[in-house]
Amino acid sequence: MVNQRVAVVGASGYGGLQTLRLLKEHPSFQVSFLAGERSAGRSWSEICPFLPLEGDRVVEAADPERIAATSDFAVLSLPNGLASKLVPPLLERGVRVVDLSADYRYKSLDQWSSVYVQEARSSARTDHDLCREAIYGLPEWHQQDIADARLVAAPGCFPTASLLPLLPFLKQGLIESDGLIIDAKTGTSGGGRAAKEHLLLAEASESIAPYGVIGHRHTSEIEQLASNVAGCPIQLQFTPHLVPMVRGLLSTVYARLRDPGLTAEDCTTVLQTVYQAHPCVEVLPVGTYPATKWAKHTNRAMLSVQVDTRTGRLVLMSAVDNLLKGQAGQGVQCLNLMAGLKPTEGLPLTPFYP
Repeated sequence: MVNQRVAVVGASGYGGLQTLRLLKEHPSFQVSFLAGERSAGRSWSEICPFLPLEGDRVVEAADPERIAATSDFAVLSLPNGLASKLVPPLLERGVRVVDLSADYRYKSLDQWSSVYVQEARSSARTDHDLCREAIYGLPEWHQQDIADARLVAAPGCFPTASLLPLLPFLKQGLIESDGLIIDAKTGTSGGGRAAKEHLLLAEASESIAPYGVIGHRHTSEIEQLASNVAGCPIQLQFTPHLVPMVRGLLSTVYARLRDPGLTAEDCTTVLQTVYQAHPCVEVLPVGTYPATKWAKHTNRAMLSVQVDTRTGRLVLMSAVDNLLKGQAGQGVQCLNLMAGLKPTEGLPLTPFYP
C-alpha cells in the first residue's frame, strides 16, 4: 500500500510538532508538506533540529493549491479562528482535513461566535454548512462518522478527558443530568508554545492555580456532546487548574447516581463494557486511580471510578497526555480511521515510566 500523504499546517507549534513526531514513524502516512506563518521560508532543520525530517523540508506558506497538489490529508494546528479560512478551499480541492483547533467543534456557527468572541470578530466567518457537516473527533464515540468524514474537528484536551468517563453513564441514564461538576488539572503545554507570562517557569513552578473559573471555553464544548448523548440539555460546572508540569491532564468528574445501590464494581463494569473494543481507553480496577505519568507520551486515556455510598455520588477519574490523546495523537487516530486503518496504527500506547 502506498503511504498516504499528509500536510501539517502550523508545524512548529506543540500540536504540529507532536503530529510530526507521530507521522514520522507512522507505517502508512508520509509527511508531504509543512506550512507555517512566521516560519515560512525557513528550513525545518533550522527551526526544529531536534526532530529531523527526511529531505530537510522548507516550511511554506499555507497555500491551498500547493497543499492539494502534494497531500491527501491536512492536519491544521492553528490558533482558533484561522483554520476556518483554510478549510473551505482545501475541501473544495479534495483534501480531507483534521482540525486541531476549536473552529469546527460546534454544530452552530452562532454558538462558536458567542464563545470565541474575539476570534469571530476578526474572522467574519460564513461557513455555517461546514460547521454542521464537521464530525466531532472523539473516535470512541464517532468512529464510523469519522471514517466517512471530509472534515473532523478534534476535541479539546479537557473535553476528551472529561467526556470519556462521563458519557457512558449519561447514555445509560445512570446519573442525574444536573449537578455535574468537573475539576480538571493540566500541565503548562496546554497553553501552547507562544510565550505567555503566566506560563514562565518563575510564575508556574511550585504553584497550582485555577483559571477560567466561570465561562471557560471548554465548558460549552463539553455540554454540547454531553447533551447530545444524554438526550436532554446538560449544564455543568467546570473548573480547570494549571499545575507545574509540562504535560498531562487529570479530570475528576462528580455526579449523583440515580440508583444509590450501584457499587464501584458495577460502574467499572459499565466502563469496561463500553470501551472493551477501544484500545486507546484503559479502565483501571476499583481502587486504582490514574496518574498523569501513566498516560504520559501515550495516546491512551486511563479511567477509574469510585462510588461514595455516604453521599450517593459517583466519582469518575481520567488521565491523558494533553498533547497526544488530548490533541495530536487523537488527530492521528482520526486520520487512521479516515484512511481505513486501525485506529491505533502508529500510535504509542505504552508510557515511558518513570
